[in-house]
Amino acid sequence: MEDSPDTLRLNRYLALAGMGSRRACESLIVNGEVEINGKIVTNLATQVSLRDVVSVNGKEVSASKFQTIVLHKPPGVHCTRKDPKGRPTVYNLLAPQHKKLHYVGRLDADSEGLLVLTNDGDLTQQLTHPSHKVEKEYVVTLDKPCRSERVAELLAGIQLEEGLAKAEAIHVISPRRMVMVLQQGMNRQIRRMFAHMGYEVERLIRVRIGNLTLPDLKMGKWRVLEPREIAKLSEIYQGGRK
Repeated sequence: MEDSPDTLRLNRYLALAGMGSRRACESLIVNGEVEINGKIVTNLATQVSLRDVVSVNGKEVSASKFQTIVLHKPPGVHCTRKDPKGRPTVYNLLAPQHKKLHYVGRLDADSEGLLVLTNDGDLTQQLTHPSHKVEKEYVVTLDKPCRSERVAELLAGIQLEEGLAKAEAIHVISPRRMVMVLQQGMNRQIRRMFAHMGYEVERLIRVRIGNLTLPDLKMGKWRVLEPREIAKLSEIYQGGRK
């Protein structure tokens, strides 16, 4: 059974509450160590809502232990906690209770789009470690038309200081505009790849990280991700990527 908009599968709920991997949480359920609203539950298909009281070995747990938000970052805003020159940062856009969250994969000051901020170290590891090869998708607008042979170069790879920088996929929208998918995370990678070929990136928007797409938020606005959304974001790393 899939999660509904208002509920989560119990093992996902427990994992989000910091009780271990989903497999470890399944063992807790099967062994009768989990209660929902005072009743022991052993059925792995059990759904739980955020209104339910969930306990493990008599201790109440909550899927809201961690906080994760998505922000539609505007251009001109820096991904840093405090800028020495007093320039605006992403933390100027957040509510006081979210000031301690850290961003997952920065966007340079001139870029815009999807930015994830969280206090969940496991989620950060899942989304940023190179071994996980998480896809990031960008809409790129150039200063002049990009020839087809240049697109092939981007897919084959361009040598930068850190190594070979390459796109995993490219979809051309117009001569100056394309969608570009990366699995790498080199500093200002897209801008440097195009600069190497004599192009300037006029606009760069991140629209996807993994299976999380840029939500319908006005620029500069944020919202808290629901536990079911976080579970979906991280599920591809549980037992192998899909």
